[in-house]
This record gives sequence, C-alpha cells and structure tokens, in this order.
Amino acid sequence: MTNRAFITGVSGLILNDAEREFIRAERPWGFILFKRNIESPAQVAALVGELRSAAAAADVAVLIDQEGGRVQRLGPPHWPVYPPGASFSALYDIDPKLGLTAARLSSRLIAADLIDIGITVDCLPLADVPVAGADAVIGNRAYGTEPDKVAAIARAVTDGLEQGGVLPVLKHIPGHGRATADSHFRLPTVDTARDELERTDFAAFRPLADLPMAMTAHVVFSALDPVHPATTSATIIEQVIRGLIGFQGLLMSDDVSMNALAGSIAERTRAIVSAGCDMVLHCNGNIDEMREVARETPELAGKALERAKATLAARKQPEPLDRQAARAELDALLNRVGTA
Repeated sequence: MTNRAFITGVSGLILNDAEREFIRAERPWGFILFKRNIESPAQVAALVGELRSAAAAADVAVLIDQEGGRVQRLGPPHWPVYPPGASFSALYDIDPKLGLTAARLSSRLIAADLIDIGITVDCLPLADVPVAGADAVIGNRAYGTEPDKVAAIARAVTDGLEQGGVLPVLKHIPGHGRATADSHFRLPTVDTARDELERTDFAAFRPLADLPMAMTAHVVFSALDPVHPATTSATIIEQVIRGLIGFQGLLMSDDVSMNALAGSIAERTRAIVSAGCDMVLHCNGNIDEMREVARETPELAGKALERAKATLAARKQPEPLDRQAARAELDALLNRVGTA
C-alpha cells in the first residue's frame, strides 16, 4: 500500500494509542523528532522502533534537525555539542581546506550519533546566504555570505552525512537568508530584484541541486510572486527551484504549522500540494492537526513517488569511523578560530 505524501511529528517520548492507530491508518512517508521526543539514546532508539513498527516499514524515513550550534535536538549529557555553521566559515577564511575538513568531520560525527539510534535523515545542510539587517533566525547557522563559499561548505557537510549513512535535506530552498522576520512567527517578504537573487541567494543552491531532498522556505519573493511564499508558490517551485536551480529531488515543505502560512491547516496543506511540493511536513505532534494534514494529502504517485523511492535508495551504508580520532581532529581545527 502506498504512503501518503506527508512527514509527521509525534507528541512525546513514546507513541500513544491514538498516534499508533493514526500511523497505521494514514501511512505517513516519514517522521520527524524534536526535543520533546528525546530523553536518552535507549529511549530514542525504542521510539524509532515503535514508529517503524507502526508504519510496518523497516526503511521508513526518520528525520531530525541536528545542525550543531543552537539547532541541535540531541545534546548533553548523552550527545556531544557540535559547532554552528559560522565556525566552518571562520575556519574557511583562514584556510578553505581546513574549513571544509571541519565541516565534513562535524557532520560525519553527527551521522554516527544518528545512525546509532536509528535516525536516517538530517535536515542539513543550509545554503541560506544571510545579509546585513536580516532576522537572526539564520544568523550563525549560515556558512557565510558568499554563495560559492556557502555551497562549498554545504557540500562538505553533505559528504560527511552521506559517508555516515544519513540522508541530507538541503534547506531552505530557494533561500531564507534575506528574510527580515522569523517564519516560525510571521511571513517574511523579500523585495530584492530577481537578478540579485539569482546572483546571490539562488546561486548558493545551484551547485547542490543533486541532493536527494530539499526543504522549502516560507518566504515571499515579491519579484517572482508577490502573494505566495515559496512553499505555496507554483511559480517559484517551477521556475526557480525546479528550473533555475535545477533541483530534481524530493521537495518537502517547511513545517505547515508555522505562522508564516495563512489559513487553516487543511488549507495550507492543499496549497502546499497544489504548488508542487512532493511532501508536506507537520511537526508539532498535535493529533487533530495531523489528521487534517492526512485528509488533505494525496497518496504518493507519479514523479513524487519516483522521487521518494529514489531518495530512500540513495542512502549509503556507513563507512568506518574512529570517533575519538575524528573528534580530536575536529576540536583541533576549531581551536584555530577559538570556537571549540
């Protein structure tokens, strides 16, 4: 039986009966975990097992946002602290090779942490290019302010994840760096001319168009579509994401429950699907909202189904890793810029 085209969160540390029945009935393509779902390695591994059992699929995608810095769902005392993207940027400015090495080592270690507990997808790397005056929601998560540099570091992060057997999710396509508002709370509008967007924001994503998955930005680009954010804009998805950038992988929305989007959860879900996203993401674990998303989400079919299958098939077996040596090397590199 085919999965429905959505990824869902759940409410707590274990599945409750309503969630278990929901998963069995509605067949989400994947799941995403947050801090509310995390207590210890054994507990997370057990929850992931519960999710896969309820979904009746051993390879069902389980996602997390584990970037390092302030976006790190797994943390002490059970998991290490990882550096923010800006650390790699600073090291790259000293020596590009060292910056890329540190980025790859960090994501390779993150991948090892995730695979240990059954998580197979990380919402990383970012290719957002921040500008002066932008909201701090991206801030030091970014890999720099030059598109070529951002793309190079994002590629190194991707390499580390893939070497560790974890699928990357490129975000936030086609760019969240110029947003002057946090899309968790309200809708940002970017009034930059198209030529400038193509030269900067969009340019950082083009070298990464081969990645298997990407997450959209809840941002209006008025030069392209003055009404709809990229997530619900057929124009931006077709002309920019699929066209100019050339991304042909599985396209998922950012969280449908974020306040940047207007209308009911059902209306938002319909708009996301109609615009051309392959997958709707719902994060907060609210069962009533989850049911609304499921009702409005189609079964995977056509190109979306092909992309979903290709994504799962792209995951590699983890390569051997000496964690102690890799962490020591990473810390030594970060000490070069005082961010260890």
